[in-house]
Amino acid sequence: MKNDSLKQDYRINNQITAHEVRIVGDDIESKVLPTSKAIAMAESKGLDLVEISANATPPVCKIIDYSKFLYQQKKRQKEIKAKQVKISVKEIRFGPQTDDHDYDFKLKHAREFLEEGNKVKAYVFFRGRSIVFKDQGEVLLLRFANDLEEVGKVEQMPELLGKRMTMFIAPKKMPSKKAVAKTNVIEGPKKNQSGMAPKANVKKEYQGPRVEGED
Repeated sequence: MKNDSLKQDYRINNQITAHEVRIVGDDIESKVLPTSKAIAMAESKGLDLVEISANATPPVCKIIDYSKFLYQQKKRQKEIKAKQVKISVKEIRFGPQTDDHDYDFKLKHAREFLEEGNKVKAYVFFRGRSIVFKDQGEVLLLRFANDLEEVGKVEQMPELLGKRMTMFIAPKKMPSKKAVAKTNVIEGPKKNQSGMAPKANVKKEYQGPRVEGED
């Protein structure tokens, strides 16, 4: 299917409608020729005349084996695609009265996400009457952005929509390798009966358990 798509992008030999073309190719002097002569030259070499730049004046055509040309184009597309960096959006959720331990836990993960080249969507969820703490939520998000300024830059300032105040932070530097992590929400470590949070033994893909009272 991909080769069929490429074939539609390039005209060859008698499909070329221009009266004259500029020819290029390996060991071929670039010059303008009548299209019929350019086709004859390609045929004499057992090759094809492929129109590679139809909008040029005159159109530019390459003398090459058409199958080889399609293979080169397909290979080039794969190389371009492989170099593209995929950016994931990581969500980090706060409550309006997040404690320091929970804050530091989420700050650590946000830093890792940004260093990997991911964007961070940080938001404060206001449950019920906790909406009265919206100013406190905004201060928390701005503090979060300030603590991440070495690795991230604010892409969208805190904005309140419904029960959520959301802020986006983009990475300052793009990674050399593709970031392939899936989107997840870091909600912080769950406290045990003693009131102490267990030691976090998490990977970069870890989705933290919920904190009571933030749903």
